[in-house]
Amino acid sequence: MTKSRATAIGFIAVLLWALLALFTVGSAPVPPFLLNALCFSIGGAIGLIWVWRTGGFGQLKAIPLRVYAFGTLGLFGYHFLYFSALRMAPAAEAGLIAYLWPLLIVLFSGLLPGESLRAGHVLGALIGFAGAALIVLRGGAAFEGSALPGYGLAFLCALTWSGYSVLSRRLGETPTASVAVFCLATAVLSAIAHLALETTVWPQDALGWGAVLALGLGPVGLAFYVWDIGVKQGDIQLLGVASYAAPLLSTLALVIFGIAAPSWLLLAAALLITGGAALAARASAKT
Repeated sequence: MTKSRATAIGFIAVLLWALLALFTVGSAPVPPFLLNALCFSIGGAIGLIWVWRTGGFGQLKAIPLRVYAFGTLGLFGYHFLYFSALRMAPAAEAGLIAYLWPLLIVLFSGLLPGESLRAGHVLGALIGFAGAALIVLRGGAAFEGSALPGYGLAFLCALTWSGYSVLSRRLGETPTASVAVFCLATAVLSAIAHLALETTVWPQDALGWGAVLALGLGPVGLAFYVWDIGVKQGDIQLLGVASYAAPLLSTLALVIFGIAAPSWLLLAAALLITGGAALAARASAKT
């Protein structure tokens, strides 16, 4: 597989994550960890069906337990820290700190063998982050001292996902089929977290169950498989910067379906994110 093709496949994850907010709204009032358990169960089942169809169960047995522990820590750790941060700090500000992960991916990728980090990658990531900040904060921020523990968890959340994405590159020989096990283990841990921390509330109607199914098939399913291909074989710096398109496309989806209103802020964010991605792409082309 060529590097450009792997990068394009990885970007499918960004497109799928753009639907996360839309489907999550449709799944209300299901609490986060229960939703996590349901969606990752679906995502893991998809992976097992794919492995079964391709005769890959043998390769799953050959994967070391430390790799499964690493993948589960990445997927479950990110979501556990993210939801915990939102419980302890204002959602917009905590969400913005958590969304430092694309920038951290770009910076950490410079430590990988064979990778070259250029100024254009860093500048593009910073510009993209500015665009994402406009969307997440809606033009204003009010960081509260009492919410510092939540902000700390949000930063750990960003470190977890960026670390998982970059270190996955070092596991390039590990088949993407392993993500199925990551998803199922995350579903089990999410169910335990739900029983310990939440009150059970199931989807209210067919629309709610449809939204859960859509989440499990796409943003919390297929997305992790294509992301695995992208970060292992594609241009990881470009993928990191391009990930800032997710909050932009997510807001656009909410606008299209009448859940959010269009604004000049959205246009400014689009220009910043597009400009940042263009700078990173140019730096990758020079490399």
